[in-house]
Amino acid sequence: MEFAEVVRRRRMVRNYDPDRPVPPDVVDRLLDHAVRAPSAGFAQGWAFLVLEELADRDRFWAATTPDGGGRERWLAGMRRAPLIVVPHANESAYLRRYAEPDKGWTDQSTDRWPVPYWHVDAGFAALLMLLTAVDEGLGACFFGIPPQRLAAYRDAFGVPAEYQPIGAVTIGYRAADHRSPSLRRGRRPMDEVVRRGRWN
Repeated sequence: MEFAEVVRRRRMVRNYDPDRPVPPDVVDRLLDHAVRAPSAGFAQGWAFLVLEELADRDRFWAATTPDGGGRERWLAGMRRAPLIVVPHANESAYLRRYAEPDKGWTDQSTDRWPVPYWHVDAGFAALLMLLTAVDEGLGACFFGIPPQRLAAYRDAFGVPAEYQPIGAVTIGYRAADHRSPSLRRGRRPMDEVVRRGRWN
């Protein structure tokens, strides 16, 4: 598929065919593309928890779903995904990397960072998985883990303290899906979001 077509077709898919697992070679490609994302100082401070087995996926949903969330239709379709990948960011990997001699910082202060690039880079990796899914004929959705459920998620999977999940990605073959009501807002026109030369 041409890259422009991959970008055009990318959307958040919220319902999957539970009877069609993602082939192992495709899972490997998703992860191989994810680790090719750019990272500050080539720190590569990310890690990915891959959940393919039904018991693991059920444990993920049990740990991360708020009680009485009121989003049963959304969850019903998402729970059908045969693959969940949770990208994590490791801040300390970046702080250590930029304290190395070739970077010139001697401390590991976060004050030097204009934004938390460990989150940005893990987001880049997640986006590459989303695009790879489209190229492979799959659907995918990136979504957040509710903050009040992070401790339960960590406990359920033994995630070390230095790794912070930035969200999760469901992946699988699409099933009949409903369009998000948010799409009614329409895409903002280019002249509202692009400035050339200076802001005004």
